[in-house]
Amino acid sequence: MTREMLFALALGYLFGSVPFGLVLTRLAGKGDVREIGSGSIGATNVLRTGSKVLAGLTMILDCLKGTAAVLLAWFAFGPETGPFAAAGALVGHLYPVWLGFRGGKGVATLFGILLPLLPVAAAVYAFVWLLVLRTTRISSAAGMAAAISAPVTAVFLWDAALFPMLLGFALLILWKHRENILRLRKGTEPRIGRPKTSSTA
Repeated sequence: MTREMLFALALGYLFGSVPFGLVLTRLAGKGDVREIGSGSIGATNVLRTGSKVLAGLTMILDCLKGTAAVLLAWFAFGPETGPFAAAGALVGHLYPVWLGFRGGKGVATLFGILLPLLPVAAAVYAFVWLLVLRTTRISSAAGMAAAISAPVTAVFLWDAALFPMLLGFALLILWKHRENILRLRKGTEPRIGRPKTSSTA
């Protein structure tokens, strides 16, 4: 691994580890988002503060930090460093050092990473996310399905260079959703627009 690739990895981690959900909710006087719902700093948990605006801003910024990390690495260190910045950004979001390595679940950040790296996969990702969310109204199911679509799309595009990384990303996102998977199996995963019951609190 060259020095430029290491710099890109570090740059991506710094971008990815910015906890926009936590920062926005605190600035808005909503308290610590880690103390409600799932404890995640992502947009879905921010929505549980009751603010759709904050949740939307969190989603957009979590997406853009992934895009910005890849583009800046390309500009500063060369196009071959893009995947390293992407890996750093996703890991930084999932495991930010500033928050004791307890971050978000990576769905929006992975979409932002795909936009410059593999635009076709980004389009498929968005379509799958919207389709599953509209069909099930379950945010976790939509996020996991979208994440799985990324390496699958890479296979269909014959992109052997990005497939292993995207497969690793999908597995990381599934791992971060392991509690959601258990609730999905039990039928207790909350749906968007419906209040949680005591069994899913």
